[in-house]
Amino acid sequence: MPSPLPDPATLDKRKTQARSWFEKLRDDISAAFEAVEDDLPATAPLGGRAPGRFVRTPWTRVGGPDGGGGVMAMMTGRVFEKVGVHCSTVHGEFAPEFRKDIPGAESDPRFWASGISLIAHPQNPHVPAVHMNTRFVTTTRAWFGGGADLTPVLNRRRTQSDPDTIAFHAAMKAACDAHAKVAPYDKFKAWCDEYFFLKHRNEPRGIGGIFYDYLDTGDWEAEFAFTQAVGRAFLKIYPELMRKNFTTPWNDTEREEQLVRRGRYVEFNLLYDRGTIFGLRTGGNVESILSSMPPVVKWP
Repeated sequence: MPSPLPDPATLDKRKTQARSWFEKLRDDISAAFEAVEDDLPATAPLGGRAPGRFVRTPWTRVGGPDGGGGVMAMMTGRVFEKVGVHCSTVHGEFAPEFRKDIPGAESDPRFWASGISLIAHPQNPHVPAVHMNTRFVTTTRAWFGGGADLTPVLNRRRTQSDPDTIAFHAAMKAACDAHAKVAPYDKFKAWCDEYFFLKHRNEPRGIGGIFYDYLDTGDWEAEFAFTQAVGRAFLKIYPELMRKNFTTPWNDTEREEQLVRRGRYVEFNLLYDRGTIFGLRTGGNVESILSSMPPVVKWP
C-alpha cells in the first residue's frame, strides 16, 4: 500500500534534503571526473590534449520560472568524449495523456520532482560507458527512483565474468545490502536487466546494474539513505574503472565496435527510456535531456 504524504512542513523539508543531496552529488561527481581528466598520463592515448572541464548552463522549465528548472553540466575532454551531469528541480501539472502513467497523478495532476542524471561516453573503447540517475518525485504520493548501469562497448568485455562487470555489480550490491530493508538487490538487479533490454533486437543494452522506481515503503529515511548510497557507490567505482582502463591503446577496429554499440544507446534512449519521455513531457530542457546521445555513432 502507498504511504500517505506527511504534513506539508515535513514534505517541504524532505524535498529540500533530497534536492541538496542531488546537487552535492553532482558537484562531487563533477570534481571526480575532472580529476580523472587531470590524471591521464601524457604517454596515454590522447594524453597530449588539455584536460576537460565542465561547462554549466542554467535552464528554466517551459512555462516560465514558476515551473522550476535546472543546470546542465557538460564536458568534453581527453578521457570523456562526452559526459553530462545534470540536476533539475521542476514542478507543475502533468498533461492529461500522461497522468494515468504516474502514481497519484490521476486524482491530482500536480507534481514536484528533483534529481540527478548523468551519462558518460569515454574516448577509449576499453573504458565502459555508464549511466546513473536518482530522483525524488511527489504527486499525491512520494517516492524515490533511479539506479546505475554499465555498458562496455567491446564484445569481449560484455560478459558477466569480465572484471569490470564483477566490480560494478559488487558496488551496486553493497549499496543495496547496506539497506536491505528497502533495497532488495536481487529484485533491483533483475529489474535493471529487464528494463535495459532492447526488445526489437532481443539483446541487453549493457551488462546491467540496478534499477528501482516508485520506492515507497513507509520509511522515507531508509529510502533516502539507500538513494544516497547508490550515488556514493557510483562515485567510488566508476572513476576506479576509468583509471584502470584509460591508458590502454586501441585500434580502428575497436573504435568501429564502440561506435556501433553506441547506436544501441541511441535506440534505447529514444524508444524506451522513461527519463527521456518524462523530461520531454514535463517541459524539461531538450538539450539536457538529449545530451545522453553519443557524440559520434554508426549504424553499419
